[in-house]
Amino acid sequence: MSSIHENQEENPIHDLTGTEAVKKLRSLIDKSGSCFFVTQANLNGSHKSRPMAVQKTDDAGNVWFLSAKDSVKNMELEQNKNVTLYFQGSSYSDFLELNGHAEVSYDKERIKELWDPTIKTWFTEGVDDPRISVIKFIPKSGYYWDNKHGNAIAGFKILLSMISGKTMDDSVEGDLTL
Repeated sequence: MSSIHENQEENPIHDLTGTEAVKKLRSLIDKSGSCFFVTQANLNGSHKSRPMAVQKTDDAGNVWFLSAKDSVKNMELEQNKNVTLYFQGSSYSDFLELNGHAEVSYDKERIKELWDPTIKTWFTEGVDDPRISVIKFIPKSGYYWDNKHGNAIAGFKILLSMISGKTMDDSVEGDLTL
């Protein structure tokens, strides 16, 4: 069986570690702003996957969320802290999968730091709403799919490939090790 990468002039696999991995994940998360937050425990037949808005990604690559203390997600995290996050920044690039674990806290200072007025939709008492918890996701590994030169160049290369019959894929992908 042949590989999809077999006819490419450049190797599209580029694994990243340490600060390079953190830089890549921060850039992809910034493009998306939200993700699917997938827990491993399953309570009451819950879906285990839900959309979540990212409040912050710090310099270490940790991803921060605000959540309701009494949510099924928080109850699932009490049983199993392992989490997978899925991000999509655009239709054709900026894809990211992160694997790690989550820690739940009730740190009022962190809540104030992460607070955004739009969150009042869910926490009607505002930043001091007693139902708010903080989720810190600590990534250990991941995988990304992106393009090297932006969507315009990638699209142009696809057009040239169609005309010329040569593979001119602009994609790049690889493991992220944090």
